[in-house]
Amino acid sequence: MQAMDQTGQAGQAGQAEQKGQVGSSYGFGVTLQAPFEQAVAQVKAALQAEGFGVLTEIDVQQTLRTKLGAEMPPYRILGACNPPLAHRALTAEPEIGLLLPCNVVVRSIREGEGEATRVDIADPEAMLGIAQIAQLDQPDQPATPDKPELQAIAAEAKQRLLRVAAALSGTAR
Repeated sequence: MQAMDQTGQAGQAGQAEQKGQVGSSYGFGVTLQAPFEQAVAQVKAALQAEGFGVLTEIDVQQTLRTKLGAEMPPYRILGACNPPLAHRALTAEPEIGLLLPCNVVVRSIREGEGEATRVDIADPEAMLGIAQIAQLDQPDQPATPDKPELQAIAAEAKQRLLRVAAALSGTAR
């Protein structure tokens, strides 16, 4: 299995993430040269190796077909949870559950003539940043003091998820 980062450079995805070059401002990921179902299994195994279980699995393709009669390529959203990190975060701030679990999107794409699968992972630090921005937009609400423990938890979760991406891309350390 060969993986590519968001720029299409084979084998560089993990290195790109380590340098802070992510797929978007709120996530990072890799492109796998693998069939969709095989990629889903590989993602679940890589998550498990970093202590994450999959709590939810949303088959967006099937849902849209059933509800709207719309067709689209295979697309799944996996809700990944690392129980020790989730417990620490929820203990520090119960409302943080609004940002849990960590979303991992697995979707089928075409790469030239071959079959490929894109894996995108929500950046826990970016999600925490969204919560802080939302709080600033509500001046009538009492401010929650900055919680350094949440920053540390988000940073640890991000590092674990970056290792998931690196393992999938074949550049694991």
